[in-house]
Amino acid sequence: MTTTAPAAGPVRRLAGTLHRRPRLQLSLLLSAPLAWLALAYLGSLTVLFLSAFWTTDSFTSNVVKIWNTDNFTALFTTGVYRQVALRSIGVALAVTALCVLIAFPIAFYTARIAKPERRPLLVVAILTPLWASYLVKAYAWRLILAQGGLLDWALKPLGLEGPGYGLTATVLVLTYLWLPYMILPIHAGLEQLPDSLLDASADLGARTGRTFRSVVLPMILPSIAAGSVFTFSLSLGDYIAVQIVGGKTQLVGNLIYSNITLDLPLAAALGTVPVVVIVLYLLAVRRTGALSSL
Repeated sequence: MTTTAPAAGPVRRLAGTLHRRPRLQLSLLLSAPLAWLALAYLGSLTVLFLSAFWTTDSFTSNVVKIWNTDNFTALFTTGVYRQVALRSIGVALAVTALCVLIAFPIAFYTARIAKPERRPLLVVAILTPLWASYLVKAYAWRLILAQGGLLDWALKPLGLEGPGYGLTATVLVLTYLWLPYMILPIHAGLEQLPDSLLDASADLGARTGRTFRSVVLPMILPSIAAGSVFTFSLSLGDYIAVQIVGGKTQLVGNLIYSNITLDLPLAAALGTVPVVVIVLYLLAVRRTGALSSL
């Protein structure tokens, strides 16, 4: 008595097709998140850009869909907008530079000096501030930087006083908030640095500074650039910390927030500024190979 194998069902035929075509399988897996990205993110950016060409009725504050470039003309011709845009870029660059200076020695210790069994605990300790609420951390710094606060109390014996609220306070708070995003990529880069390269540099007679410039820095530059993508973009778009500790300081995010209800097309035009700056920054960082480290 002979038996025949049952005919393959549609599910098995589909599974066999996907098994033979891994690219098709990958495309199907990524189709849903890519569709969501296109609709929710890229779609909203498109609407934002288009609404920047509309205008607002000066009497009713209603959006009037009359196409013009007045909002973008105002961005380039109004001095306050240029100053705020340059100030925002300067703050983002300052925060990124401070994060690099502070993050490197911390990452070097966690990746190269600390005992291997302690390194996971140190990484968890670095990540712990990210688990706390953004507002809790920002308001804690408001208390620290307040006149007569903790920083003033600590500096008083030295005859100094804290910066108070303003641009310096904004840079300090943003540096504290985004520092872990710089430490982790540098830690990963240093952890992958081969010991043989350091030994070879020492055998050839290179001093510590020369080894850092010629061996360590080129190897971890992509990691630094990868971390800077986070610190730069997050600082450029932030507006909450500025409102809490910035005093009278205005950044692009504050102008966007204040114009949303009063002049939505102008707020949309202002919103294109950080988008364009971040895209240009990503194109510059891409040359370092940092995007492959994200």
